[in-house]
Amino acid sequence: MSSEPWGRVDEAGTVYVRTADGERVVGSWQAGSPEEALAYFERKYDGLVVEIDLLERRLRTTDLSAKDAATAVGHLREQVARANAVGDLDALSRRLDELDAEVSSRREERKAARARQLEEARSAKDALVAEAEELAVSEQWRSAGERLRALVDTWKGLPRLERKTDDELWHRFSQARSAFSKRRKSHFAALDSQREETRRRKEKLIAEAEALSESTDWGPTAARYRELMREWKAAGRAHRDAEEGLWTRFRAAQDVFFAARGEAFAERDAEQRDNLARKEELAAEAEKLLPVTDLRTARAALRSIGERWEAVGHVPREARAAIEGRIHAVERAVAEAEEAEWRRTNPEARARAAGLTGQLQDAVERLRQQAEKARAQGNTAKAEKLEQELAGRQALLDQALKGLQEFGG
Repeated sequence: MSSEPWGRVDEAGTVYVRTADGERVVGSWQAGSPEEALAYFERKYDGLVVEIDLLERRLRTTDLSAKDAATAVGHLREQVARANAVGDLDALSRRLDELDAEVSSRREERKAARARQLEEARSAKDALVAEAEELAVSEQWRSAGERLRALVDTWKGLPRLERKTDDELWHRFSQARSAFSKRRKSHFAALDSQREETRRRKEKLIAEAEALSESTDWGPTAARYRELMREWKAAGRAHRDAEEGLWTRFRAAQDVFFAARGEAFAERDAEQRDNLARKEELAAEAEKLLPVTDLRTARAALRSIGERWEAVGHVPREARAAIEGRIHAVERAVAEAEEAEWRRTNPEARARAAGLTGQLQDAVERLRQQAEKARAQGNTAKAEKLEQELAGRQALLDQALKGLQEFGG
């Protein structure tokens, strides 16, 4: 008889394996020595070891599901229990027990992970629903629409929840999208109607602009074109495919008018530049009359210059103030000379000036005496007040004397 730690072969060739529960027959061997028999059945044991090694490696290095792993462990356990092999079968059972425990632990971990995943999915879907319901009342049609489409893609990537909960959340999510779509559709329908009305309004503006394009009433027509432009901007935008064509027609009508006006103004500007040169010559001629020494001659010469000035016509607007200022300066000088001559030769005015001068001289003398008397009496405050009044009257007197001299007396 031959034996090993885990099995033996008796004289009849029966092969036994030793386990914690005792010996059991695993086969018989008649073709060779007992050692060969034990080696044969030990190789079968080694095959079981290899299968368990492979299962351990799969469980620890791949994403083998707990269900598949439990099935594999059960299958190997049956093989070990019925194995016609010689070896430490109890050790294999213990390894399978450890694998069972590991599979159970993994099942619990995955169950907990699944629970966490579902809770995270629930929170994520709650957040998606809340955002969708907020977007449902938005008027940012493009960005809100794009965001809602992105939310749908995000929703599709999340795990399904318990059916009732998932269906309720999806119903709210879908209602929010539908509400937004309905509002957007209504908005763009109204916008289309508004843009069609805008197109009709702009057609009318174009018709008027085209009717005015041949006008030569430059000022009022240019003003009306400015009003038409304000009305055009206030009208809003028509449909995109129509707006550019409408604007091209509207602008073309204006261009016809303003091009014609530009040509007319260019001719006018050339004429006005010639007028300016002629008026500069007349202004220079008038300035030679200054200073006025012979009023009669100056008046006659200025009258002649004025008649020729009026016959010349308009000058450029930017030069108008300067050139008219020159002729007005001469006119004022002649007018002042006439005023001075009138004052000098007017007996009534001279008498009034003489009377006023006498009154002021009397007042000045009286105030001087009063001030001197107050100061002599030591009344300084009264004296200073009288002296201030005296200074004012003296200034009036000096002015009156100057005027009296202009009358030659």
